[in-house]
Amino acid sequence: MSARRHPDSQFDLFVPYVADLPLRDQRETMERPFFSLAKRKRLKPIEYTSPNGEVFVNVFPNQEFGMATIWDADILIWAASVMNDRRKRGDNDLPRTLSFHPYDLLKTIGRETGGRQYQLLREALGRLQSTTIVTNIRVKRGKKQRQFSWIEGWTDLVEEDGKQSRGMTLTLSDWFYEGLLMDGGLLAIDPVYFSITGGRERWLYRVARKHAGGAGEGGFAIPFPTLFEKSGAEGTYRRFKFEMLAIIKRNDIPGFHLGLETGRGEPVLRMIRRELADGYDGTTRPASRKTREASRASTTAPPAPLPLFGLRALSETTIARIRHDFPGWDVYMLQAEYDAWLADDPNRAPKDYEAAFYGFVRQHHARNHG
Repeated sequence: MSARRHPDSQFDLFVPYVADLPLRDQRETMERPFFSLAKRKRLKPIEYTSPNGEVFVNVFPNQEFGMATIWDADILIWAASVMNDRRKRGDNDLPRTLSFHPYDLLKTIGRETGGRQYQLLREALGRLQSTTIVTNIRVKRGKKQRQFSWIEGWTDLVEEDGKQSRGMTLTLSDWFYEGLLMDGGLLAIDPVYFSITGGRERWLYRVARKHAGGAGEGGFAIPFPTLFEKSGAEGTYRRFKFEMLAIIKRNDIPGFHLGLETGRGEPVLRMIRRELADGYDGTTRPASRKTREASRASTTAPPAPLPLFGLRALSETTIARIRHDFPGWDVYMLQAEYDAWLADDPNRAPKDYEAAFYGFVRQHHARNHG
C-alpha cells in the first residue's frame, strides 16, 4: 500500500488508496432527512420533527449551490471508512483534515475519473460546506441545538494550467467527526450501494441497513406516512406513496427484501434481510433457518416469488382467472395497489372483495395493455 506524495508540505500525509477499503456509514445520518434525494438543485429547506417531538433536523441549502445531495454523502461515507480503517490499524490520533488525491476518492466510491468527474467532485464539496444543518441530535447537556455544515472547508491544489488536480484536502465538521468516533457510531455497508442510481432507493437502503440489518427474522416495519416524513422528499405524499409502491414491486434494494402490509389505514413497509426472508409467505413469521434448509433439501423446484406482506388471501380460482384473462401482470402488486386505494377512503369497502378486485385489474389492463 503506497501513498501518493507531492512536494508541497501540506500534502505530505496523503490518504493511501485502499482498493478493498471496508465501507462504513455514520449511523445517525442514515435514517433522518439530512440530504436532498434529487440531483436537481434543491432550494427548499428540510424541516423534520420526529413523531414523539423529541428530535428535530432542519437543513438549509445555499441559494447559489443548493442543498447537499445523497450522492454528495458518498464523500462522507469515504471519509468515515478512511477514519475507521485508520482507527482499526491503531492510529489513535485521527485528524479532522484528510489529504487525498481525487482519483483515489472517486475510485473508492465507484465513480469515473475523467475531468468532468473532478469538476462534479468540487461541486459536491461546495454543497457539503455550504449546506447548514441545525439539529438537537447529540446535543450536550444545557444546550438546545447545534449548527454545522458537513465539512468546514476544502482545498484543491491544481497545476499551473488550472485543470489537473495535484491533491485535495477536506476538513470534517466537529459534529460529524464526533459521530465517527463514538461507540457504535458506524455501520458497515455493501460496496454495491454506490451503484444504486435512484435517490429514494439510496435513502431506503440506508434506512433498511440501519433498522433491519440487525432486526432478525421479523425485520423492521414502518408506516408510509412516517417513512415520507423521514425522507424529507419534496413533492406530495401521494406521489411518494406511488414511487414507494414501484420500488417495492422491483424489490431490488441490495441485501434486503421489501414487503407491503396493507389493511386499515396507510400501507406499511417491512424490510427484512434477504437471507432471512427466504421462504416467508407474507402472513406468518418467517420460518427458521433450519426449517428453510430442510425445505430446500426436500425439493428441486425453484422457490415461488414472495407475495407481498399482509394481503388478503385470494382464491386459486380468482388468481387463475386473472392470470388467464389479463396475462403479464403481477397479481400481488396489483392487489397491493388496490388495497392502498381502498384504504384511502373507508366508503370504498366492497361487498365482494374478489369480484371488485377482478374489476380493478380489468380496468388496469384496459388502460395499460399494449
